[in-house]
Amino acid sequence: MPSDNNPCRVVVLISGNGSNLQAIIDNTSNDPLINIVGVISNRPQAFGLQRAELASIPTAIVDHTLFSNPADFEQALINKIEAYQPTLIVLAGFMRILSSTFVSHFEGRILNIHPALLPNYKGLHTHQRVLASGDKEHGASVHFVTQELDGGPIVAQVKVAVLANDDEKSLSERVLTAEHWLYSQVISLFAQNRLKVEQNIVTLDGKHLAEQGLQLSLPTAQGIVS
Repeated sequence: MPSDNNPCRVVVLISGNGSNLQAIIDNTSNDPLINIVGVISNRPQAFGLQRAELASIPTAIVDHTLFSNPADFEQALINKIEAYQPTLIVLAGFMRILSSTFVSHFEGRILNIHPALLPNYKGLHTHQRVLASGDKEHGASVHFVTQELDGGPIVAQVKVAVLANDDEKSLSERVLTAEHWLYSQVISLFAQNRLKVEQNIVTLDGKHLAEQGLQLSLPTAQGIVS
């Protein structure tokens, strides 16, 4: 956990474009409690590495294709992360399923964002599935990572209305904008030492959160129906 005297040392794991990474960089650049100390990608060509370099953030590559088995890859990843002495690990489009060994090593210190209102629509293709189901609401969730895929305790959610003329592209764009705002809010709460998880129960300022976490509303400046 972050201390009162030291900023929260954040390591971000990416695999691709890094739009959530960019939002985190932009939204936390003036926050003295947050220090993004490293960005690690499992793909050498990930554009997010360039985003980090432009922001003068150290980068590293742990290419999963160079390892003969997932366990060796994960151990190399753990070693690389530990070199940054992180307080918090943030998954931002990191397209690898993490084992129980990895999750246990950083227990209570890994956040992920998912483009759906968990526990609904775990896994992939969430926008397509929401549209196919005729749902009126969609959104994004930030949760602590556990051994269950997209099943860790939820910290916060933000809702996005599904409009009558939405297709997968338009809906995904609005949800992504919501993600960009939401992730930084949760990271900030963690950095303020207000957010904790113990035995799969999330607390904020010492009080238990509901099963679906904080229900936040997007600022009107985001231009999104929420």
